[in-house]
Amino acid sequence: MSRIGKQTVIIPAGTEAKLSGTIFSAKGPKGSLTRDFPGEVTLHITGNEITFTPNKLNDKKVNALWGTYASHVKNMVIGVNEGYEKKLILEGVGFKSEVAGDMLNLALGFSHPVKIKIPEGLTVTAEKNNITVTGIDKEKVGAFTAQVRANKKPEPYKGKGFRYSDEVIRRKQGKKAA
Repeated sequence: MSRIGKQTVIIPAGTEAKLSGTIFSAKGPKGSLTRDFPGEVTLHITGNEITFTPNKLNDKKVNALWGTYASHVKNMVIGVNEGYEKKLILEGVGFKSEVAGDMLNLALGFSHPVKIKIPEGLTVTAEKNNITVTGIDKEKVGAFTAQVRANKKPEPYKGKGFRYSDEVIRRKQGKKAA
């Protein structure tokens, strides 16, 4: 049984949630999101609560989808109300980041500049060596932040590269003189 799937999602005031067939849409002060939830789990909207019921009990796939669907709906409702934010910190001498239009330009010590297109629906700001990614879709925010971080992961000796603001890099000791 899914513990997350059993929980009800409460719709805050000022948020509109609709279900037409298998397509769920949430609309709030920050924007609107739509997603298709096919088949195995049924969504019910009553008043300001959303509940989930599996169509088949004691089926591994259905139980997994039960919790997954509940998490997706909860993330959509939170996203249209509050939004999501992730912060990256770029450490290293000569490493630079700047936003130009819909591109994120990075100087990461390579022989060429790294340019990454910012997806629609996301807002990216780069101040000094702090990059902040905000948006209403939790998946897009996380995926774009991971894509940026993958260009220069932090190394364990000096800690150079991208790291999340709440991430702790385990440092290694360098070579010792004999």
